Formats: sequence, C-alpha cells, structure tokens
Amino acid sequence: MSAITFDTLKFANRLKTAGVSSAQAEAEAEALAEVFDLAGRDLVTKEYLDAKLTQLEQRMTIKLGALMVVAVGAVATLVKLL
Repeated sequence: MSAITFDTLKFANRLKTAGVSSAQAEAEAEALAEVFDLAGRDLVTKEYLDAKLTQLEQRMTIKLGALMVVAVGAVATLVKLL
C-alpha cells in the first residue's frame, strides 16, 4: 500500500507566509499530517479488491452449483413420483 506523502515543513512555511503565527502553522501542519496518516491506513489497494472479488466469485459459483444440484434432484424426484 502506498503512503500519502505530506511535506509538513512546506505547509507550515506556506501558512507563515500567509500571516499565520509560527506556533499555529506548525500545529496545523502536524494535525493535518496525522489526518493523512490515519486516512492512509484505511485505503484499499487494487490487489486487495481483486482478491476479494475472486473469493466472492468462487463462493457464488459454489452456491449456484449446489442450488442446481438440489433443483435437478427435486425435478428427478418429482418425475419418479408422478
């Protein structure tokens, strides 16, 4: 999983240039870096999604096969009874 890169020094310097106090600019940069770090942990990769979809496809195939076996068995039983 790739991480989100965030340059806290550049962000803080940009805030300082805009007139924000040094302490506030640094605090905002650190807080935003923490947000990006937490958000980055919940990102899903393409490989993860592909694996999950493959698992889902396999489970659905098995369930459909089982349903067909039950349906054929039910039809065969009804044909023998009637």
